[in-house]
Amino acid sequence: MQKERSEVNTLEKSVESMSRQEVEDLLYTEGDLLDHWKLDEWLALYTEDAQYLIPTNDLRAGDPENDLVYINHDFERLQALVVRLNNSRAHREYPWSRTTHLITNVRLLGVEEECLMVTAPFLVWRFRNKDAEYFVGHYRYGLKLVGGQLKIRSKHILMDMTSLRPAGAISIIL
Repeated sequence: MQKERSEVNTLEKSVESMSRQEVEDLLYTEGDLLDHWKLDEWLALYTEDAQYLIPTNDLRAGDPENDLVYINHDFERLQALVVRLNNSRAHREYPWSRTTHLITNVRLLGVEEECLMVTAPFLVWRFRNKDAEYFVGHYRYGLKLVGGQLKIRSKHILMDMTSLRPAGAISIIL
């Protein structure tokens, strides 16, 4: 009986009523899944109409329809990325890099088009062989309730770095 009430309350919850702790839990879960290379579980955090976007460092407000961007993936491309990165023939990431995703200062910005807009600074360390690289910037998420579960509808990654050096390329999921 108690479980049924809990499920009903979850389904009745709106994106406007999500707490910062619930949002932080989702963002921390995403980082943890990426750090432990659980890419199939990571992908399950996204909606089927998701967008994953990384504009270039010099044009942070870049529009992927008109401007060059580093990455502009829809859900289908994210699925293909997961398949490729899970394959041992993905030479750029095999053996897999070790990463540490640090997310802080999570801010809820309000609701736009049925999505809770969230921003958070990040630092991602990547360790592979003898190399250590880092990526620094701000995430801008659009989070949506789907079947009572908070999911990622969009992830816009704004790099604070002026260039990708020493990294040189983005071969991991930020």
